[in-house]
Amino acid sequence: MKQIQDAYIVAATRSPIGKSHRGFFRNTRPDDLLVKVLQSLLAQAPGLDKSAIEDVICGCAIPEGAQGLNVARIAAVLAGLPVSVGGITVNRFCASGLSAIQMAADRIRVGEADVMIAAGTESMSMVPMMGNTPSLSPSIFANDDVGIAYGMGLTAEKVAQQYKVSREAQDAFGLQSHQRALAAQAAGEFADEMTAIEVIDRSPDLLSGGVTERRHTVNMDEGARADTSLEGLGKLKTPFAARGSVTAGNSSQTSDGAGALLLVSEKALKQYGLTPMARFVSFAARGVPPHLMGIGPVEAIPAALKNAGLTQDALDWIELNEAFAAQSLAVMNTLGLDPAKVNPIGGAIALGHPLGATGAIRAATLVHGLKRRQLKYGMVSMCIGMGQGAAGIFERV
Repeated sequence: MKQIQDAYIVAATRSPIGKSHRGFFRNTRPDDLLVKVLQSLLAQAPGLDKSAIEDVICGCAIPEGAQGLNVARIAAVLAGLPVSVGGITVNRFCASGLSAIQMAADRIRVGEADVMIAAGTESMSMVPMMGNTPSLSPSIFANDDVGIAYGMGLTAEKVAQQYKVSREAQDAFGLQSHQRALAAQAAGEFADEMTAIEVIDRSPDLLSGGVTERRHTVNMDEGARADTSLEGLGKLKTPFAARGSVTAGNSSQTSDGAGALLLVSEKALKQYGLTPMARFVSFAARGVPPHLMGIGPVEAIPAALKNAGLTQDALDWIELNEAFAAQSLAVMNTLGLDPAKVNPIGGAIALGHPLGATGAIRAATLVHGLKRRQLKYGMVSMCIGMGQGAAGIFERV
C-alpha cells in the first residue's frame, strides 16, 4: 500500500475577471483564456520537466459550446504541453475549480502522480447560465425535489427569509465587497496572482471592406465600482421576488475568467528545485436542501475542518464565495465566521463569479495572500447550485 503524501502548490495564477456580455472578454474564448493562464503558470516553474505532468484537471460549470468537448485537453494541447499530458473536465457547478484542485491533490496524495495541474475556466458571455438547451427531468416537478429547478436568485430569497438577513445588511455587505476590492487593487494586492491577457477586438471596416483589429492588455478585474453607495444600492429593484431583498447590487456578477494551480509531490519539489507556496490540507463537499442551496458551506466547512484536524479559529483567511450577500451572511452568522477574515480583499459581488473557474481563481488569490501577509491557514468555500457546499483548506509553507 502506498503511503499518503503531501501535495504542494508551487505556482498559482489567474486571468483578470471580466464582466459577461459587455466586458473586455466578451469575445475571448474560454479555451483561449485557459491556454494563456496555463502558459503563464508553467513559466513560473522553469525547471519543471513538462513531460512529468500527469494530467490537467479543469473545472467548468457549463461544459458545452465554446468550452465543451473536454476543454481541459484542448487547452493543454493548445498551450504547448506534451501530448503525453492528459486532460479531463469536471463539473460541480460553482465548486468545479475547487473540486479540480481536490482531485489533482488526491492523485498526488495517494502516490499516483507527482505533478498535476488544476484549473477552471468559464465564459458566461459565450455560454449562458443554464446552457444552450437545458432539459430538467419532469419528475422533479411532481414531488418535493422541485427546489432543484429553482433559479439561484430565488434560492437566495429563500435563504434571506429563513435566516433573517435584511436588505440593509445585504446592501452593506455588497458595498463592503466593492470597497475592499478597490482598496486591494490600489495597493497592488492582486499583482502577483494575475496573468495579463492581450485582448484582440475585431470589427468590419465598411469603407475598406477589411477588418480592423484593436489590441489592448487587460491586467485588472473589471467589476469593482468606485461609485457604489448604499443609496444607490437601495434603489435597485428585487427581480426575484415582489417583496424580496436580493438585487443585482448584492449578488455576484456574471463573469468570464480562468485560473490554474501547479501541484506537486515532495519528490517533485526536490527533483525540479521547486519552492512550495502552500500545502493542500483537506476538502469536503456536503449536500443541503436544493431550495436553500446557498447555505451549503454551513455543512461543508465543519467537515473540511474535521478532515484537517483544525478548529475554525485556526483559519487566518477565508475566501467565501459571494454568490449572494444573503447566503454569505447566513453562512457567516450561522458558523460565527470572523468578518475581518472573510474576503479581506473583496469577493464575487465586486470581482465577479465565472462559475466553474471561481474555485481556481479564489484559490490563487488565497495562496498568494497567505504568502504576502505571512499567514498560515486559509480556506476556499462556496455554495453550489442544486444544493451543495464545498470547502478546501490550504496551509502556507
